[in-house]
Amino acid sequence: MRPFGALISYQEAKEVIDRHTSPIMRIEAVLIDDAVNRILAEDLVAKINVPPFTRSAMDGYAVKAKDTFDAGQFKPQVFKIIGELHAGENPTKKIKSGECIQISTGAVMPEGADSVIMVEDTEREENEVKVFKSITPGTNIGKMGGDIKAGVVILKAGIVLDAGKVGVIASQGLSKIKVYEKPRIAVIPTGEEVVQSGKKLQPGQLYDINSHTISALVSASGGIPVRIDIAGDKAEELRAAVKEALKSDIVVLSGGSSVGERDLLVDVIDMWGEILFHGVQVKPGKPTIFAMIEGKPLMGMPGYPTSCLINSYLFLVPAIRKLAHLPSRSGDTVKAKLSRRIPGSTGRRQFLTVKLVGDEAVSVFKESGAITSIAEADGYIEIPENIDMLEKGQIVTVTLF
Repeated sequence: MRPFGALISYQEAKEVIDRHTSPIMRIEAVLIDDAVNRILAEDLVAKINVPPFTRSAMDGYAVKAKDTFDAGQFKPQVFKIIGELHAGENPTKKIKSGECIQISTGAVMPEGADSVIMVEDTEREENEVKVFKSITPGTNIGKMGGDIKAGVVILKAGIVLDAGKVGVIASQGLSKIKVYEKPRIAVIPTGEEVVQSGKKLQPGQLYDINSHTISALVSASGGIPVRIDIAGDKAEELRAAVKEALKSDIVVLSGGSSVGERDLLVDVIDMWGEILFHGVQVKPGKPTIFAMIEGKPLMGMPGYPTSCLINSYLFLVPAIRKLAHLPSRSGDTVKAKLSRRIPGSTGRRQFLTVKLVGDEAVSVFKESGAITSIAEADGYIEIPENIDMLEKGQIVTVTLF
């Protein structure tokens, strides 16, 4: 057994990780239907006007607005109907004073017309229509370039693409768009006792949980998980797994980060890279490692499922989002009353998983090895290092997962 060195604070650990991670600059072109939640990699300049022609915004009649100026409920103006226009058709007739064309929403405005009178304000009689309302030029039309003008920047590089922004891209006739690549996060489970799903358990073995939970979190945070085979408790196996993982942008290991005789990750890193911290003043998850190997960040997470996943939320997610050009995750929070008294953890910042029952926060933490401590939780409360006790009924802030 080897003792931990000096533990660093939670805030110091976050700052160290932040200093050693940078947004990736690799760019790829993706189909616009796959672009939601991706990060635009270049300014998008409009090549065409939207709409590309002046069009009707209503079903009605295309007219010269000045011809309606004397129209009223008891004094309709009568127009001669000289044709019909539907969306997608090209107008061939020019409107003269006293004439109109029946027009559908979205149809190209005919030459000579500057407005559309809604069908609700008219009454048709064969080839004529009575107009009962006066309108001004430009009424009920969408002008060419009224939404987007050619030549202007319509989307700035670095924005997160959502459904509306995908619509802007589609308005320009583009089928693909340049975005930043998603960071690739290598995930390595370790331990002789850990077995892949689908295999038969032998005495003393348990199924790999951590690589699946970390991978799920990576996907939800804008990264691509790259799962590496389970590495046993031998230095050469760990080194081979890490070497393969260094093809990715971040390496994450679960297990082997503590100070037991078979926890060899520290030794492997010492011979190869630089350990920036080993041990954080948090509970659960004290035996967390952050290192740099060949210019790539490496995180060693505790082997217990709850400790591993909570620390992944706290330390890994911010790093992934930074690499992916995503904004920091602020986390949705709610206020709740504690359902019972909770002792603090003097000297270490504690992250306690809770579920929300009515207006109460109920602790569901069992122990660091129990995955249900998170599976049954809605979020967690943060208990600072200097707090000895939280009282029943005390109002706390719950950060939702």
